[in-house]
Amino acid sequence: MINRLIDDRWYTTEELANLLHVDGSTIRRWRTMSPTQGPPFVQVSDRVIMYSAYDVETWLRSRRTDPNSEAA
Repeated sequence: MINRLIDDRWYTTEELANLLHVDGSTIRRWRTMSPTQGPPFVQVSDRVIMYSAYDVETWLRSRRTDPNSEAA
């Protein structure tokens, strides 16, 4: 399945920060770390960064930990 970029929901840095209940500076720090952390992003211009809802959800799912599956 191909992710349709235009029809998808997009978040600004601040909208994503609110969604994840973190400060906007946290999102910016993830983006500028080496190696880059956080969800994938699109740099629209020098000052505009956007995050696809699809990418954010995929990133969140990849970080999911199920305590029940970790029992040895």
